[in-house]
Amino acid sequence: MGNSGSGKTTLAGALALRHGLEHLDLDAIVWEPGSVAVRRPDAAVRQDLDAFIAARQDWVIEGCYGELIEAALLHCTELLFLNPPVDRCLARNAARAWEPAKYRTPAAQDAMRQALASWTSSYAIRDDAWSLAAHRRIFDAFRGEKREIVE
Repeated sequence: MGNSGSGKTTLAGALALRHGLEHLDLDAIVWEPGSVAVRRPDAAVRQDLDAFIAARQDWVIEGCYGELIEAALLHCTELLFLNPPVDRCLARNAARAWEPAKYRTPAAQDAMRQALASWTSSYAIRDDAWSLAAHRRIFDAFRGEKREIVE
């Protein structure tokens, strides 16, 4: 878990490849396919998360959604909290290549960059389930193996 641009997808993909794990990017179940920033109903998202976990013994799940991370932790053996400085997250987001699974065109992704930068910048001051405070609370409460990566 971590802020946008913290390296979650990159690290999760590398871990999945190295260890032969199934990889779930929570963005894939949270947002309506083919739409930008249109959330799916919470019940449908949770159903998809539960189905993913139930169908696999070994997996890596990544995202910023604290409420979903908490649900996954019931089945989790290790928690990684990616918490680099916000300026590093902003630079990674600015350099991010087109993500066709999330945006229909590169222009559509570019149109969202300013909103994403604003949201990423507010990580430490937001008071939601996707904030630094929520991630810190989740990390501190987890009793399994865990590591915070601040690079």
